Amino acid sequence: MAASKPVEPQSGLPRWQLALLVGTPIVLGVGAVYLWNRSRTKQRKGTGERKTPEGSASPVQGQEGATREPEVTCPLDRAQAAKNKGNKYFKAGKYENAIQCYTEAIALCPKENKSDLSTFYQNRAAAYEQQMKWTEVVQDCSQAVELNPRYIKALFRRAKALEKLDNRKECLEDVTAVCILEAFQNQQSMLLADKVLKQLGKEKAKEKYKNREPMMPSPQFIKSYFSSFADDIISQPLQKGEKKDEDKDKEGSEKKKKLSSGYLKAKQYMEEENYDKIISECTKEIESCGRYTAEALLLRATFYLLIGNATGAQPDLDQVINMQDANVKLRANALIKRGSMYMQQQEPMLSTQDFNMAAEIDTRNPDVYHHRGQLKILLDQVDEAVGDFDECILLRPDSALAQAQKCFALYRQAYTGNNPSQVQTAMDGFEDVTRRFPKCAEGYALYAQALTDQQQFGKADEMYDKCIELEPDNATTYVHKGLLQLQWKQDLDLGLELISKAIEIDNKCDFAYETMGTIEVQRGNLDKAIDMFNKAINLAKSEMEMAHLYSLCDAAYAQTEVARKYGLKPPTL
Repeated sequence: MAASKPVEPQSGLPRWQLALLVGTPIVLGVGAVYLWNRSRTKQRKGTGERKTPEGSASPVQGQEGATREPEVTCPLDRAQAAKNKGNKYFKAGKYENAIQCYTEAIALCPKENKSDLSTFYQNRAAAYEQQMKWTEVVQDCSQAVELNPRYIKALFRRAKALEKLDNRKECLEDVTAVCILEAFQNQQSMLLADKVLKQLGKEKAKEKYKNREPMMPSPQFIKSYFSSFADDIISQPLQKGEKKDEDKDKEGSEKKKKLSSGYLKAKQYMEEENYDKIISECTKEIESCGRYTAEALLLRATFYLLIGNATGAQPDLDQVINMQDANVKLRANALIKRGSMYMQQQEPMLSTQDFNMAAEIDTRNPDVYHHRGQLKILLDQVDEAVGDFDECILLRPDSALAQAQKCFALYRQAYTGNNPSQVQTAMDGFEDVTRRFPKCAEGYALYAQALTDQQQFGKADEMYDKCIELEPDNATTYVHKGLLQLQWKQDLDLGLELISKAIEIDNKCDFAYETMGTIEVQRGNLDKAIDMFNKAINLAKSEMEMAHLYSLCDAAYAQTEVARKYGLKPPTL
């Protein structure tokens, strides 16, 4: 998918939990180990709906299961009797009668009996919830929480009502408090937190992305992007007859035409890594209807995508795709890039259509199969991904990246399927790829990720060292190596040093800021974490990435509010 960093396994655990789940030691790392930890907690805790009223705010339940009515001798006893009567109405579905009884219990209960009084408010809120009176639910739960600030049922019921009222910010704060109090062991509250964070992330990203200032990524990212294409005309160096130097001894109008070509100037700027001038030069070629209009449209669209302007890129891509007389490789490349854009916009059907169309019009283009294989991995269609990588390798046997990604696809399939023999086959495949293609940095990087999953930390570290030796300016590798130190040696200082090195190498590496923010959350430095997430947000290359980063940031911010309101501070590193 024209990505600069290796395709990573997709964990079943929401990524925002890396920011929220501060009770889990950082040494567990990222990815499959979190998924493993999550599956253990699911086994220990049920997921039943919290609907029924209760008799007490304490862990020990009240007397609603008793067969004898308590003796009514004092105001508290009379309040409990009214509550018990309300519980019977509630269980019979007579919610209005139940509300009357709970209201009577609240009126009778002595103010100093805060625990009992909070229970009566919470029970009345449960009845209002059945009537979908969300404002009343919030009001009664707020009374309950004021009396008992760590009342899980009241906090969670208020969170659900706040969601119904579209008050997602306060909903998130309440459900965050619930998750912390439950030690992240109840799937129901975790799912609500995940849902709200995704909604908030999408809303904020949509607005921010629409109004953001375009930002050119780092030269390293751009070079890595173009290196993922083997059959891309616009990323090839200027041909002998195209270079400006070649035009000096030419005469007449041909010389003038060549020198005035915006596209050829843009290509020259690419070789010089002067990327900021490329879009304007391509625009000159397009407006003059020059000889290289199709190439200029595709190159301009590519840089629009790189700066995060999908709206600007799409018309150019559409135009190239519809140019029946254009070079078929230009059209296929435009389809690959539009398909990747659709995938970033979470439109997998449109993405698949574009990749399939590219395969139809340029059947022997290895890039089509390479990038479609990555799409299939993201869609969990591993068998089809392997088939595409095989086709790419058949057309281009020296494609080390395709061979490494095929191994990774096979490894992921075996790992998630818990098939040890196939895992070993995939690991042997990595060994073969790194032996035959010792200059392929991404081969080592993908192998290192698989080795980390297998807890072969020492060898994974060696693979990352080889990546750094081949690509010393690849910031992403330093981030992965830093995470490895945390998981392997629990060496927080070295891990942070390596991630800081990544930012020093590439101050536009959003992955480094995101990872640093996640670690700072687990260290309890929430303000610093929020600052790191905001830096990553400003560098996000797609609206989808930005939404994910906003989710992390909102999770951290909610935690600061929970600490302020309720004094809830989970264990930190």
